[in-house]
Amino acid sequence: MLIRELAKQTGLTTTTIRYYESIGLIPSPQRAENNYRQYTREDADRLRFIVSARSLGFSLDDITEFLGARDDGLLPCQRALDSLEGHLADIDRRIADLLALRETLIGIRQAAQALPQDRVRDEQCVCYLLTVDRQSGQVLIE
Repeated sequence: MLIRELAKQTGLTTTTIRYYESIGLIPSPQRAENNYRQYTREDADRLRFIVSARSLGFSLDDITEFLGARDDGLLPCQRALDSLEGHLADIDRRIADLLALRETLIGIRQAAQALPQDRVRDEQCVCYLLTVDRQSGQVLIE
């Protein structure tokens, strides 16, 4: 199949497919007499695996390692599981950071709602609240 057909089947752009080929994620395809790339069903399956792994947050380095192990006849499952554990820990950290940010923003909103609405630019302004360091109370912007 031609690259445009492969792109349609996998949801990738032709540029991305060529990039994945250039970094070795998919093998270089055979060429037709007109020098067009000729992809196989196996190439499409491999690209669908890459798309799926990327959608789960795996890096291209991780995916390269998984596919390399598989190509060598090894089972990359333990490596994938280890990477998955690291990814889950990162997500948990980001969730905790977002929850802390949410609480900070709720505090700013509550403080802003208590301010007089006719003050435009002074310490009572909501913009002023956004310039105060939450930890130290120090004004960050004068």
